[in-house]
Amino acid sequence: MATDVTALPLSGQAGWAITDGKAGMAIQVEGIAAALGLDCRTITVTPRLPWRLMAPWGPPDPHDRPGAPGSQMAPPYPAVALATGRLSIPYLRDLRRRAGARTLTVVVQDPRTGAGTADVVAVPAHDALTGPNVIRTLTAPHAFSPLRLAALRASPPPEISALTSPRVAVMLGGPNAVYRYGAETAARLERSLASLVACGASLMITPSRRTPPEVVAASVRACAGNPFLLWEGRGANPYAQYLASADALVVTADSVNMTGEACATGKPVWVFEPEGGSAKFNRFHDALRRYGATMPLPAAFGQLESWTYAPLDSAALIAREIERRWLARQRREKPEINR
Repeated sequence: MATDVTALPLSGQAGWAITDGKAGMAIQVEGIAAALGLDCRTITVTPRLPWRLMAPWGPPDPHDRPGAPGSQMAPPYPAVALATGRLSIPYLRDLRRRAGARTLTVVVQDPRTGAGTADVVAVPAHDALTGPNVIRTLTAPHAFSPLRLAALRASPPPEISALTSPRVAVMLGGPNAVYRYGAETAARLERSLASLVACGASLMITPSRRTPPEVVAASVRACAGNPFLLWEGRGANPYAQYLASADALVVTADSVNMTGEACATGKPVWVFEPEGGSAKFNRFHDALRRYGATMPLPAAFGQLESWTYAPLDSAALIAREIERRWLARQRREKPEINR
């Protein structure tokens, strides 16, 4: 059921989302802020040398530290401050010291400086960090609440409506520190997607900035003259519409964010494994398979399977725990509200 943010305890309260500017990280704290109903301002920190090199363990750049003249983080301090990314941690730690009980501080993703960095630390369950103030969720938080997905699903653009069902969103990542994309990877993906198309699926393909051109080309070849959609990097990215309108999804294993967003739909999610991997990624994908959200992408489809599961909305889960802790602090600070 959709949440009415106007009825939430922190609705309309001031919030700060402190990030290092990486879009994949910023969307996580912004998703939590939306789930809380905060009147949130996103603050991008760009510390100079040597403070940049000292993050997350060192102090913030004194030129832009909380409370400094002209700083983005001047008082009045917010009810909730959310931070993510290595460069944001010194600023949040300094803010916590200055604001005290006025601001509940939250770190999203492992800060590498311990659970005591903030009042609340939210990490994916495949991370090792634990503690009484640590919230662990199967996926990273995102901005695709049930309410937003339902609104997108209700008014698909004409080009999506024109595709025959089942419509399958193909969300392509790219190489990173643990996954590689060679010629064999592209060929495997092409064969699998071609068999999916042969079963009657229409593909909606959206690459990322990391996707090698040969992987995009292989995905297009898999459609073999059948109707499909491809975002070529021009104009608005239709990613959100593809996500909401899909009957099923294919996502590459290298992207934790895209996999988690796919699992917000409650629709079947097939995960394609490039070459490589790591124990940490394996824990993440194993947990989603055990939950019942994902299956490995078959080498070749003989028929299309379907399954359902409760959509994963980690932003909402984290938001409810933040509210609980904020209300508990309010009762401690202002016991008269219980009278």
